[in-house]
Amino acid sequence: MTPASAVRLEGVTKRFGEHAAVSGLDLVIPTGSIYGLLGPNGSGKTTTIRMIIGILGPDAGTVTLLGGEPDPDTRRRVGYLPEERGLYRKMAVVDILVFLAEIRGVDRTTAAARAHRWLDRLELGEWASAKVEDLSKGMQQKVQFIGTVLHEPDLLILDEPFSGLDPINQDVLEEIVVEFHRRGTTILFSTHLMEQAERLCDSVCLISRAEKVLDGRLAELKRAESRGVVHLLFEGADDWIAGPEVLHVEPATIGVHVLLADGADAQPILRRGVEAGVRIDHFERVEPTLHEIFVKHAGGNGAPKPNEASS
Repeated sequence: MTPASAVRLEGVTKRFGEHAAVSGLDLVIPTGSIYGLLGPNGSGKTTTIRMIIGILGPDAGTVTLLGGEPDPDTRRRVGYLPEERGLYRKMAVVDILVFLAEIRGVDRTTAAARAHRWLDRLELGEWASAKVEDLSKGMQQKVQFIGTVLHEPDLLILDEPFSGLDPINQDVLEEIVVEFHRRGTTILFSTHLMEQAERLCDSVCLISRAEKVLDGRLAELKRAESRGVVHLLFEGADDWIAGPEVLHVEPATIGVHVLLADGADAQPILRRGVEAGVRIDHFERVEPTLHEIFVKHAGGNGAPKPNEASS
């Protein structure tokens, strides 16, 4: 029977000397979901992933992977694309793909057929016999992605998968991720790019400074926060917006979004605008973006910018 959760962490902590990389983390990733593990660089996402697949052991707490221990047999059912990319540069592209599939239990003939099929799909077919070192960085990233999915894993873990890719190739990989999801593959998607996570994920966990800030289904989180953001469209100066009920002001496509403190009334903002003689064309509570939710709960210092590039 398929377990209800593909991954379960209970009270997981990992320290490196005096530094707590992950602190008391409880996490449940439902089977068949696209789950976003989100937060700025250095927040503990990669350390969490390494504990999930058994590269690191927790100092405290327990990790359950696909219903069992994160042992070698279970890890064969996982496809893991690490943030730190690495391929054998002197090997031919198709040879390294076959090798990666074989060590995960796929026979050579099947592995070769799948490798050529994926290379053709990602417009790398003519590079199959080339050495990895002859490929551009973006092409190498696509090869490594292919190596992650060749064995058709039950759980696909992608750590900052779109880092360094141009927008067209980002879109291609996003489409493939959605395809795997439709087949029933569980996907753990780690990123600090909130807009991508908002497009792809149905559940998220927000991490800041080694601790979980918030988690749950994205739609439910946004509904719960829907009274905490006001969309303002106005003419003139904006110095009247700031006040005790305002946490943060974010540029919107048109106008600004004003993030409110918990339980705050938005009317004082409107009154200040009227008293300042500002023309206000639009004043409405709206559903927040994922980035705005993160800013509210993690604070401005811990939150990435909406389009911040990976480092």
